[in-house]
Amino acid sequence: MYLIKTSAAFDSAHFLKGYNGKCANIHGHTWTVEVTAGSEILTETGEKRGMVIDFSDLKGAVRSLADRFDHTLIVESGSLQPRTLDALRGEGFSLTEVPFRPTAENLARHFYIRLAETLPVKRVAVYETPANCAVYEED
Repeated sequence: MYLIKTSAAFDSAHFLKGYNGKCANIHGHTWTVEVTAGSEILTETGEKRGMVIDFSDLKGAVRSLADRFDHTLIVESGSLQPRTLDALRGEGFSLTEVPFRPTAENLARHFYIRLAETLPVKRVAVYETPANCAVYEED
């Protein structure tokens, strides 16, 4: 198996509704998303001969998805009252609503699923801090 890896970072805030601890409060991270793509064989012809995929294609896709979360408050759908969401938007805050609890685990799965639509993704690691990450990969 040939593997290539790239990463992108974004800054955003989140909170975990219903969590009994500090993470129930809005707090921020510099998230790092590390994506590994792979293939049993390399491209055999053309300008991409000898590659799993072009690094620029992988980097661009990862960066584009990470940019959607940059400098936003990541909010699980239904975790805030509509009037709270309206007030935040009314103040000009950037919100990104997701249909899952915004944990590192769920973000890793989200990135995997979105990127695997067009790329040979093998695994995605999402770091909340330099020492703590969650990994999603399919068998």
